[in-house]
Amino acid sequence: MNDFVHRRRTELLGAYVLNHLEGSELAAVLDHLDDCAECQSTVAELAPVARALAGANADNVTVPAHLEELVVRRVDAQRGRRTRTTLLVTAAAAVVIAGATWWYLRPAAPLEPVALVQQAPGVTAEASIVPHTWGVEIKLDGQGFASGQTFQVSVTGTDGAEVSAGSFIGTGANVMHCNLNSSVLRANASGFIVRDATGTITLASKFARR
Repeated sequence: MNDFVHRRRTELLGAYVLNHLEGSELAAVLDHLDDCAECQSTVAELAPVARALAGANADNVTVPAHLEELVVRRVDAQRGRRTRTTLLVTAAAAVVIAGATWWYLRPAAPLEPVALVQQAPGVTAEASIVPHTWGVEIKLDGQGFASGQTFQVSVTGTDGAEVSAGSFIGTGANVMHCNLNSSVLRANASGFIVRDATGTITLASKFARR
């Protein structure tokens, strides 16, 4: 498994120990854990935090001011070779102790992993969509998109029409996490397309039929 895929699986461990995964994402993490001693160790480290959160009541929590600043400061204070997920959950655990349990008790977004049917050479990506009442949101994670270049994203309707979902700037070898939004409802969407500055298709996805 390459570094990109390992990193993506690692970033799901926090949600895994909190029982926020299901379907293909849960299956992918379970399969990864079978062969990855590092992630097994991370899960063991996060389990006590998950058990503490399980009995928390978000309605009775007082949220401290500057929550984001507190989390970032805590993460910046950590050093060593632990994973990004471990750092974030460690930081969040400190915030939970301070009374910010609500941050972890937010309902998980109804993510729907989607198939990528075309990827340009050098591009590695994974994508999920969220079926909102106002349209489809695309959560795209990837690397290999030409650094500094603008990429246009559109959602394809079941009628073949394309509707803009926004754009992003390529980050080259650095991993990119991008959220894009369209006005096409899930029932009317069949996939999405990413084009580079020349209009060439760099990435294409196909949604499962509904």
